[in-house]
Amino acid sequence: QVQLVESGGGLVQPGGSLRLSCVASGSGLNIINMGWYRQAPGKQREFVASINSGGSRSYVDSMKGRFTITGDSAKNTAYLQMSSLKPEDTAVYYCYVNDGARLTWGQGTQVTVSS
Repeated sequence: QVQLVESGGGLVQPGGSLRLSCVASGSGLNIINMGWYRQAPGKQREFVASINSGGSRSYVDSMKGRFTITGDSAKNTAYLQMSSLKPEDTAVYYCYVNDGARLTWGQGTQVTVSS
């Protein structure tokens, strides 16, 4: 069974930065890709970024240049560096991992951008 542990959320002022981490664990884990979605109050969950086992990255257009996803395959860990944060980035950020058989979701971490 795959488990994810997320960390790094919090309160930040507009223009600030945060880094989210997501650690995957499980017997025989073979990660195809990892990434994040986010969900703001009253809105649908939306894709943020992903990285695959080959290091290829994908981002939603509105976040390109502000968000950077990286991965450490040896640690089964992904990181989301978020910069120039805006109030509209406020949401619960959910990490996921795709091991080829299923998607597993993390518990979510709150990111609040406010002055």
